Amino acid sequence: MAYKISDECIMCGGCAAQCPVGAIKEGDGKYEIDPDLCISCGSCEAQCPVGAIAEE
Repeated sequence: MAYKISDECIMCGGCAAQCPVGAIKEGDGKYEIDPDLCISCGSCEAQCPVGAIAEE
């Protein structure tokens, strides 16, 4: 299952820096995770300071 970033995202970029497969890119007002690239490792969820990332 891929992870998803909610509208709570504050655009800090910490999640993108932690993603080992480069699945996280800057989107319109928040970062977005490409579900086809996401390997569900959870490193982005652990990095998010506002809890905006969760498994779908």
